[in-house]
Amino acid sequence: MLDISDLKKGKRGAIAKAISIVENNPSEAKKLLKKIYKDTGNASIIGITGPAGAGKSSLINKTSIALKKLHTKPAVLAIDPTSHVTGGAILGDRVRMTESTDSGTYIRSIASRGATGAVSRSLRNSIRILEYAGFNPIIIESVGAGQTEVEISNIADVTVVVFNPNTGDSIQTIKAGLTEIGDIYIVNKSDLDGANQLFDAIREYIGSTNLNPIFLKTSVKKNSGISEFAKTLKEMMTTKNKHKHDKDMFRLETELKDIILNNMSEKIEVMLSSDKTFSKYLKKIQSKQMDPFEAADKITKSLVK
Repeated sequence: MLDISDLKKGKRGAIAKAISIVENNPSEAKKLLKKIYKDTGNASIIGITGPAGAGKSSLINKTSIALKKLHTKPAVLAIDPTSHVTGGAILGDRVRMTESTDSGTYIRSIASRGATGAVSRSLRNSIRILEYAGFNPIIIESVGAGQTEVEISNIADVTVVVFNPNTGDSIQTIKAGLTEIGDIYIVNKSDLDGANQLFDAIREYIGSTNLNPIFLKTSVKKNSGISEFAKTLKEMMTTKNKHKHDKDMFRLETELKDIILNNMSEKIEVMLSSDKTFSKYLKKIQSKQMDPFEAADKITKSLVK
């Protein structure tokens, strides 16, 4: 049984149990959220994304330690691709973040579970649990694939995009939509050949967008640029906090719509499985007596009266 007072005190066992509830037990998750909701929404959310192999986990490991030295209490939610065998999260990220874990950072891997863009619905509520437990900022590390980056930018107050010189198609990747979401762009592994050229190319290509992004170079291996990155994050958290209310209003509107649509989808799924009208029209399209669009229109009219 989860003790809410232990969660408020930031006890790791309680946090782990609470996040497991929001991931795996929808009915219990609703009860839990009812208890903690009023005391959430106060942390800065930092989204860190970018192509696979950019070195995000190692960078987050070092940056979390630097943020602690700046008197913050960071936590990390690493969104992993769902394991096709178990449905669980692949825990490689936590292996690369042991140093920051030892220094007190709370780190949890979350399985994407096939949600659109690999951002699971449980992410929002996992953030709330960490907020309730007193963590700030909360760093979200994304899998760096497809639509995920844009979804992360919708959730985050500060969005960081990470590249490294080994990613041969970095500039092509930038063209795929990352130019509009970053508050900070980082060339990581800046000790490698080609780092300066990539840094110049990114700065020139992205230029001065509406976000007026900051461009940095970091090297985990040489431990360079990490402190500057952490200080930049802390300054940006303060700046963004002034506009956080408006962004939160938009997020809550989006979340409410998402929950309603999900509820409706589940109800319709149940209705269709026992609906005679559905079976009748399914047979018509299977026998080519009717096309799927006409059948769908007729079924929809029968459901929404």
